[in-house]
Amino acid sequence: MTNIGRLQARLAEKGIECLLVSENANVNWATGFTGSFGFILVTPTAARFVSDSRYTLQAEEQVGSLMPTSTFAAPATVEKFLASHLQEMGVSRVSFESPYVAYATYEKWRDAFAPLELASAPDLIGSLRMVKSADEIEKTRAACKLADACWTHVSRLVRPGISEYDLGLEIEFYFRRSGAELAFDPIVVSGERSARPHGRPSEKLLERGDFVTFDFGAKLDGLCSDLTRTIVVGEATDRHHEVYDLVLESQLAAMKLMKPGASGKDVDAEARRVMGDYAKYFGHGLGHGLGRVVHDGGRLGTSSTDVLAVGQIWTVEPGIYIPGFGGVRIEDDVVVTADGVEILTHSPKGFTILPE
Repeated sequence: MTNIGRLQARLAEKGIECLLVSENANVNWATGFTGSFGFILVTPTAARFVSDSRYTLQAEEQVGSLMPTSTFAAPATVEKFLASHLQEMGVSRVSFESPYVAYATYEKWRDAFAPLELASAPDLIGSLRMVKSADEIEKTRAACKLADACWTHVSRLVRPGISEYDLGLEIEFYFRRSGAELAFDPIVVSGERSARPHGRPSEKLLERGDFVTFDFGAKLDGLCSDLTRTIVVGEATDRHHEVYDLVLESQLAAMKLMKPGASGKDVDAEARRVMGDYAKYFGHGLGHGLGRVVHDGGRLGTSSTDVLAVGQIWTVEPGIYIPGFGGVRIEDDVVVTADGVEILTHSPKGFTILPE
């Protein structure tokens, strides 16, 4: 079944007459449209795609085989254009994706769609997006392969005296040269700065004895990868080994629990159990769903209510971040199978000192 077919079945199940899909990642998931401005009007039995004149040709190329496409140009407005299509479709009530719609947008739609009833709908697509199709898994596999290749490339450049900023740029150049987008801005942090989980690359130069954490991902054919590796520059102490080994052990232990039916909360708790006293330095969740956006639906964390299912793709990324010393994070992408998980990222993650 196509993604739009899965959504239509969900609408029928929930008794929703018509849904206005406006969240860009949801539009992309349902139609394959890669532009920045698009909407779907979808009922349990029909669907229409709407955009503006910038995307007339692209909409027909990418969406035309799935559903009718229509575009408008100035002086028409998107609100009035959507309203005219709703009138043609003969619906009396249209629901919108309340988690993604600003109140000002709601007011415009309410006024333009009258006398149709405009109703709030919960996130109907998020849970559908969590379970990937075979095609989405293969595309994610390709994005992960590209991330692995990038790590092989950039790790060869690590040496004392190179800046975090230059390494971050090299990651971006590598993905761009390979025909991919950045899934997110790369993280490269070294020394004491590696205790910043989401630190941005700076002009700091790498020094001997630094932990260096690299976190980056490619977006290829609409699907994302997300890889983190931490190395030591030049020479390591016993403390470097201790912290690193705990993070790696916690990641491997958590992965062993990741099977269909497992609780995201329990998987996260296992990683913290292995860390022992160092768990106080692990402030974020163990992982998140991965898909058409890098932080897709689902969380592995202390308050997670998610349950693992076959076809879900997760990051598994424990970390220990010690102020004044540095931090370690190790992250892989995995797909849940009937027997456990398949690891999609394959870059070496044993304790590594660079340059070798």
